[in-house]
Amino acid sequence: MKSLPPPPPPSPPSRKNSTLTPSFSFLMVAMSFVAFVAVLYGEDFGCIVRESLLKYRQPGGPADIQQPVPSEVRDGYVPFSIGRTEKECNVFEGRWVYDEESRPLYEEEECPYIQPQLTCQKYGRPDKGYQHWRWQPNGCSLPSINATLMLEKLRGKRMLFVGDSLNRGQFISMVCLLHRAIPEGAKSMQTVESLIVFRAMEYNATIEFYWAPFLVESNSDNAIVHRMSDRIVRGRSINKHARHWKGTDILVFSTYLWWMTGLKIKILTGPFTREPKQIEEMKTEDAYRLALTRMMTWVEKNMDPNKTRVFFTSMSPCHEKSKEWGGEAGGNCYNETAPIGDPTYWGSGSRKSVMQVVEQTFGGGARFPVTVLNITQMSEYRKDAHTGIYKKQWSRLTPEQEADPGATPTASTGACRASRTRGTSSCTRNSSSLEGGREVTLVIP
Repeated sequence: MKSLPPPPPPSPPSRKNSTLTPSFSFLMVAMSFVAFVAVLYGEDFGCIVRESLLKYRQPGGPADIQQPVPSEVRDGYVPFSIGRTEKECNVFEGRWVYDEESRPLYEEEECPYIQPQLTCQKYGRPDKGYQHWRWQPNGCSLPSINATLMLEKLRGKRMLFVGDSLNRGQFISMVCLLHRAIPEGAKSMQTVESLIVFRAMEYNATIEFYWAPFLVESNSDNAIVHRMSDRIVRGRSINKHARHWKGTDILVFSTYLWWMTGLKIKILTGPFTREPKQIEEMKTEDAYRLALTRMMTWVEKNMDPNKTRVFFTSMSPCHEKSKEWGGEAGGNCYNETAPIGDPTYWGSGSRKSVMQVVEQTFGGGARFPVTVLNITQMSEYRKDAHTGIYKKQWSRLTPEQEADPGATPTASTGACRASRTRGTSSCTRNSSSLEGGREVTLVIP
């Protein structure tokens, strides 16, 4: 990675007396903020994506084949853009800088749409420093958020986040960034099964989230009841979900943690209603590739690149082994209060082989340009950005867990897993079982 070493992180100010003060952490805010920049600025993100993803190729892998550049990228135009960022600036390479003046972008109590799984301050997190870190690219500066401008660009349009709880968190973060610019009575939030719709009435615009943790059909598709001990994916079937995506102007896809079972993925070759079920097992990378390829095929057949923007958010990491960043053996993200300073840090929870699948699918040659929001490295640094135990608990912690949550896997290790829950700008959520109420979400200011 070509980033410069960040300065030593300053010590966050003391927050000992603010244990129950509502306030809100911001890793997902930063992700949504990067998405905001990507939507509005028509830089050649395709080149940036190809360059930033090449590092994940295996030594001796296939050479990068020069592919025709889509006309809208070649000419510097993408739908909805208002201009260009500084030429050849990779916004995904940089460092976290402590910023007391402009962060957080909003307070926890200011957004009524945040789920209790992410309200860290309300549930007792004693520090607030994690809210004040701002992402600083190495070669340029990100523009300030302008909610009114974003809403104007969304006027008459539909923006849809598709995926698991990580993308649901990005959806909530985007809503929290924009909703204060909309008068009371001119906005609404409605949930119908797998679809959540935030409506800005004066702008005739919607920002939506659709629950599809594998993107393709699976037995975990119920947005509320999806705890399955034996996950099954129908890898080539996407229309059950995709029929709800038609007519979208901006699509943001994300899927990762649900694939990370440690086992082979069970792929259903026929319908779920057929008995006996026809199931084959695949390596995680092969099953993941199958789903992304099916998604891309649907996008190419149903979306118009001159009218629609499509994004894909890369994987969000875990911080379960503090020894990996120089901490004590047996620890995790519990009680961490500052980012990792090593610009080359890469934890064991992020699989480069999966990143290679993303590069192979979106890095070049696709007929439809997809902007990859490569948030993995920037998120790797944020060991401080998980909710840990500071969230609504669906089952009470045991006395042992309360006494030493940092050493108790079910209390804190799961909470240090990658961002895959309602990932608003809060900390990260707890995920000891991938689909149980214990997922994780990273906070990015």
